[in-house]
Amino acid sequence: MQTNGKDINRLKVVLAEQKRTNKWLAEQLGKDQATVSKWCTNTAQPGLEMLLKIAECLDVVARQLIVQTKKEE
Repeated sequence: MQTNGKDINRLKVVLAEQKRTNKWLAEQLGKDQATVSKWCTNTAQPGLEMLLKIAECLDVVARQLIVQTKKEE
């Protein structure tokens, strides 16, 4: 996946893959839809604890929600 240098999370991609919406995730987390939208557009980032809750809601490991920035060896 290529990024423009400011993408930090893959939340929008994972939601699309699962055919889920920002609204659905906001309801699951008890968060405002605008907050989830900011996470999806990478204008804001969820904290680590929230990232873990998001991963749980989407039934993925948290690592799948983060853009890889460094090659693994």
